[in-house]
Amino acid sequence: MIDFPHGVTPPHVQNRDALPNFRADRLENKQRRLVIIVRADPVICGHSGEARHLAEVAIKNGFSEVKILTWPIETLQKAGLPLKPLDSIAPYSDGITVERPPAVGDYKVPDGRLTLALKGRLVELFTDGTPTVCLSLYLVPHTQIVSEALTAARSTGLPVNVTTLAEAVGSDITNVVRSCIEEGRMGPAMYLFSTYLASDRCVAVSAYTRDLIVQAAQEVDAACGTTFADQCRERVAISYPAMDAHSLGDVQPQDVDAALARRGLTRDSYALFLSRITPAKGVDDLIAGYKASEARHKIKLVIAGTGPALPAMRALAADDPNILFFDDVDDVEKPLLMHGAAAYVLPSKPRPEFVETFGIALAEKMLVGGEGPVITTATGGIPEAVGNTHLPIEAGNVASITAALDHAVLGMRPDEKQTHAAAARAFAMQFDRTNVFANLLGEFVGAGVGTGSA
Repeated sequence: MIDFPHGVTPPHVQNRDALPNFRADRLENKQRRLVIIVRADPVICGHSGEARHLAEVAIKNGFSEVKILTWPIETLQKAGLPLKPLDSIAPYSDGITVERPPAVGDYKVPDGRLTLALKGRLVELFTDGTPTVCLSLYLVPHTQIVSEALTAARSTGLPVNVTTLAEAVGSDITNVVRSCIEEGRMGPAMYLFSTYLASDRCVAVSAYTRDLIVQAAQEVDAACGTTFADQCRERVAISYPAMDAHSLGDVQPQDVDAALARRGLTRDSYALFLSRITPAKGVDDLIAGYKASEARHKIKLVIAGTGPALPAMRALAADDPNILFFDDVDDVEKPLLMHGAAAYVLPSKPRPEFVETFGIALAEKMLVGGEGPVITTATGGIPEAVGNTHLPIEAGNVASITAALDHAVLGMRPDEKQTHAAAARAFAMQFDRTNVFANLLGEFVGAGVGTGSA
């Protein structure tokens, strides 16, 4: 077992004894493939980044190749997902290939053409003789695609040497399963739990998410007479999202200053929100809290990101020229903006359609450093992401946002900010991609995972 900083032992380490016994030839065969199926770049999503981080560590620690299977660019664009500029996507290391299988068939099969393409490509990979680990991020639809592809591959009679890992993210439960239960549609809910539990290993992105999974399974069991909840309690471990602590923490002062100058900013001259702009993120509360603060006389408010609530938030802030919106921040600029901010604020609040089940952007800011503290709520899984290294605010409480902004900007001494930032980074090191990889996929690399961030 690897050592974690400051005595931190994440739950996914504690659950390692529950792992299945994997076949020895998976470790002895020099050819080992990792397949990750996910909404990958250019989607602006923490799990898109997680796939990249796990792929990069895998290629440096015993896997001969990594395939990231995802959706065609035009499909992502039509879906209305928040996307990075295509020319801002950083290249992957040698040995990592991103595949976007085009639709199979014609317009007469409108909803199944793309999933058939992904299933078909997985069948090809599963039956070519290479021992393969397949990780799906998002149960809907990726784990379902993997499950059906594996069934098809085994039915061919060809040799299949595949181990499947399924990672449940928050929206799988807060959106998909919850909708099924509220609408009395138990068939889709049973199908989802069945495919999830058919995986060789089941993980959730936080303890909060795991609790949601068990709770939802109990409701399905009560309605249908199934036993999903007991299986989930026994089998679902925790694997926090993987981040690149080395790159995030390697921010150069001159790069920060140059990036801020391009935006007309200087260090500590702004509070920053950087995430998807949806009603659940609390941007409306942040705008109101900023307008009521004394800090507004000293700093601007930068709202960076895109999302369905962006037009409404622009309208809400239209009367204040010191509230700026950036909808074109790429992966290079993101840590620079985080580092230079006087405070990073995520006032997330629970909504029927979404609850923050971890808070990847919060942990990224903590790893980036900079003297500006994190200001956030205790919504969902956020406490697991930030520990006690943040300034707490109450979800939906504008006055608490105002007070926290004033304290961060006007009330904290420089040495206090530095101590705060150091504690935050130390806590967030448990989410470094090398640590997460070691506990999620280290079983497959034989000699073990290398130390330090890959």
